[in-house]
Amino acid sequence: MRRALLTLVPLLAVLTVSAREPTVPTPAISPEARDRGVYHLATDAEARWVPFDLTPGNQIRFTMQLDGRKVTAILDTGVSYTLLAKASPAVDTAKLVAGGSAAAIGGSVALGWMPTRSLALGGLARTGGGVAVASLPAIATGSAAAVDLLVGADLLAGYALDIDYAAHRFRLLRSGRMPFKGETAPLRISTQRTVYESAIMLGGRRLAPIVVDTGDGSSITVTAAGWHAANLKALRTTTAIAFGLAGPTVSGLAIVPYLRVGALVARETEVRIEPAGGFSQTIGTAGRIGSGFLQSYRVLLDPGARHMILRRGPRAYRPPLRSTSGLLIGIENDRLKVLHVMRGGPAAASWKDGDMICMIDGAAVPRDYATNSIAAWSAGAPGRVVSLGLCDGSTRALTLRNFY
Repeated sequence: MRRALLTLVPLLAVLTVSAREPTVPTPAISPEARDRGVYHLATDAEARWVPFDLTPGNQIRFTMQLDGRKVTAILDTGVSYTLLAKASPAVDTAKLVAGGSAAAIGGSVALGWMPTRSLALGGLARTGGGVAVASLPAIATGSAAAVDLLVGADLLAGYALDIDYAAHRFRLLRSGRMPFKGETAPLRISTQRTVYESAIMLGGRRLAPIVVDTGDGSSITVTAAGWHAANLKALRTTTAIAFGLAGPTVSGLAIVPYLRVGALVARETEVRIEPAGGFSQTIGTAGRIGSGFLQSYRVLLDPGARHMILRRGPRAYRPPLRSTSGLLIGIENDRLKVLHVMRGGPAAASWKDGDMICMIDGAAVPRDYATNSIAAWSAGAPGRVVSLGLCDGSTRALTLRNFY
């Protein structure tokens, strides 16, 4: 049971789009000029499930092969080009060339480009081609250690992607396959951004395009303009923080009574509201559907067939966990770091970003905190008083309450 996933660690968002790259001082290879490689899907691909775990940031983490080397990866349909971490041992600096830059949550990031000999993922193999290269901090997954690779739309979009969140496994199938029944929503690959895109209905307004982003750990994100158009002023809102490749960003946060994704009606859904000029607006989209939403379903993403299929899982009937502490925190070994103090919450008056917590109700923060039952305090029952020991030796009492 993942008690800590939503109660303690902020749902982290990672998304890059590199459909267009500016001129850089050293020679760069444009996306159009890159060797795309040769792809082969095995005849027994349907049997080749890839097991995964969910990071503390809600992303799908697994292992695969890059140039014969085992690497850790995240499945990221919101990334245009598969991206290798600059610090990964799989980087061959002798082959690395300049690659321009890309838009990312939090700003812009510099890119490199590295040709590859082979990639292997489940039943899919690619020979030739290459990967983008950029800094990929551990905070982007909420984990202590960074992953090597973000697997993007360039590898995935030619196939149907079947994600069985309940069983923690996924597989790649030939486009047009229908391995299970569910509710249907539109899906395509954007010609402008080269990522997976759909649409949602929020407050009776259709918002599109919406990026379908398995690499974004949050649930639903919309632009400020989209939220305004939906006219949901009666809902209480607070603030939250997300971390992308280019750094942190603060957004609004609300729980909406219902929204639609194609034929699917989802109730009590967490929605993040980006400020004006935020990432979604910058790249010309209306927002994102993230893994925090998708994990309540079995999901088939098949842009070739122009649809995605969502079949409700056990999580689809659970209301979202709401913070009653007003603290969004990250884990640093045996202590907790306050990453954001939520607007209007019980912590707003006396807490600040960067505060370090070492004790909870007299107990030391355990190293397995993310999966330990002690982590439930942050979304505990309203009225409960929690004693939090700061790492400087002081103690603060925090009375939990509902505030959004």
